[in-house]
Amino acid sequence: MQYKLNSILFFLVSVISYGQVNFSITPDKNNYNGKDIINLTIVLEINGTEFSRQTPLRSPDLSKFNIIGTGSMNNEFEDPETNIAISQYVTRIALEPKQKGKVKIGSFLVTINNKVYKTEPFEVFVKEIDKKLVANNNISNDVYLNMEIEDREVYQDQPTIAVLKVYSRNMDNFRKIKNINLPEQENINVYPVSFTKSDISPPSYGGTMASQILAIFMVFPNEDGYVEVPPVSASVNTYSTKNKIISNKIKLNVKKLPEGAPASFKNAVGNFNVSIYKSSKEKIEAKKPVNVIIKVTGEGNLTHMVLPKIAESPNYKVFNPKITSKVSPGSKGIKGEVLANYVVIPNKDGAISIETTKFSFFNPENKEYVNLGKKTLQLDVLSHKEVIESRTTVETVNEYTNNFLETVNTPVLKTTSFKVKEKDKFHWSILLTNIAILLGIFVIYLLFKKWQKKRNLVKENSQSKSLGSVAETENEIRRTLEADVNDYFSYLENLKNTGDYQKFFLIVEELDLEVRNQYVKGSKEEFAHFLAEYKGIALSEDYLNFSQKIQIEKYSPVKSAEGIEELLKVIVNLYSRISK
Repeated sequence: MQYKLNSILFFLVSVISYGQVNFSITPDKNNYNGKDIINLTIVLEINGTEFSRQTPLRSPDLSKFNIIGTGSMNNEFEDPETNIAISQYVTRIALEPKQKGKVKIGSFLVTINNKVYKTEPFEVFVKEIDKKLVANNNISNDVYLNMEIEDREVYQDQPTIAVLKVYSRNMDNFRKIKNINLPEQENINVYPVSFTKSDISPPSYGGTMASQILAIFMVFPNEDGYVEVPPVSASVNTYSTKNKIISNKIKLNVKKLPEGAPASFKNAVGNFNVSIYKSSKEKIEAKKPVNVIIKVTGEGNLTHMVLPKIAESPNYKVFNPKITSKVSPGSKGIKGEVLANYVVIPNKDGAISIETTKFSFFNPENKEYVNLGKKTLQLDVLSHKEVIESRTTVETVNEYTNNFLETVNTPVLKTTSFKVKEKDKFHWSILLTNIAILLGIFVIYLLFKKWQKKRNLVKENSQSKSLGSVAETENEIRRTLEADVNDYFSYLENLKNTGDYQKFFLIVEELDLEVRNQYVKGSKEEFAHFLAEYKGIALSEDYLNFSQKIQIEKYSPVKSAEGIEELLKVIVNLYSRISK
């Protein structure tokens, strides 16, 4: 009996201790093409505080590979089910194989509590490059997306920042990244922060790939437990192909919110404040609508949380609100204000109270719930008779003016926009504004009549003026063109000296368009035909050759000062011959 009891205890102890140190390695796939990058993920997970890591991660012999880049992160959290502290170390290594066929990757080693732990060795198969794939010029194999989330342990509905980076050996590939699609999933809410690309970072020590930040966004997990953030996708666009690339996935440890939440708590996580007020200072009349606004300010999951509402009451009717927001990304979530504009109709006169529903939120910094309770707005509602009796003489005049403007409204002058709002004094500024508008319309009418009369006079003079011969007209065009062309030549010389090549090519296009317009020739083909007929075939062919050359130079990825110098000489020679 004693022997059986000892065996059972030994078995239980072995089961409890099993899995307290988990050390594994996972490749992104097993078969690779010749130019594929092998991405390895090494995960070391230590359960409990009695284990101590004594050595860094030791790699096996990787001489059969080129190390493209490495990265690592540490994460410590507590398992919500077992209350055991867990330390997680994740390392990513990107390798480029030097040979084809089966390649063996040995064991990674680490020492914990004087015991050496190692991963299992494995083999990957690297295939020869298919020649047809080379013809397709699939550059997506040389561009990689990586999603990084530094804080992977958050509360439910608490935001965490995600950064999307692109890696490539070819700098020219960075400008080809288009159509970034952020992850979508039911158990997360995603809020974009910025799609502005950062400066290109050079390769890190020992690596061969440059990097660039493409996007920054916030992730709000709306359920607890382990939540996986799906990958981000993008496209690599070239003139002939469009390739899709995707990033890695990331698993978040979403902590469950503490017990003891108030009954009014929905899903607000952050730090907020609530206020209620009336948007207008006008007198409130029974059975007439009034705008009441609930304003929520703060920072957190501001755009995804359940807002407080106006509580129902027999003293008033309330309609669904119009939601507007003024928010921006903050360091701890989305910050700003959200306004819920309600239309409320009082059912009776007298003093009535408009209350909001109770509102609570969870503050992750203090790890406690905050109950703001109800917010109340006191209204003094008047009957129709009391509203009329309370009006002053000025207010009565304003009311008659508004009624008059409503009855005489026309499509030509929208007089309802000049209505006088009810105030305690006469609005001399509005009256003067109305008079100024009328005077302005009258002045514009006089100026229009004067311009029309002057135009008719110029038209008569131009018709009576002699048009001259065709030769005189061509000479006049040549004189104008010659002056304009010389101005363009000087401007292009300055752009060439300053190195502003993008502006240089824009001015060349403007020069070509100006020359063609002065000869009344729309397209380049029509202008070339015109040059062949009146200037000679040689000049026409030179013009067409130049048009092709300028397009090639414009879209060339590398532009040299010597090439631009030669191109400027061709421009001066060609357009000087055209303008003769």
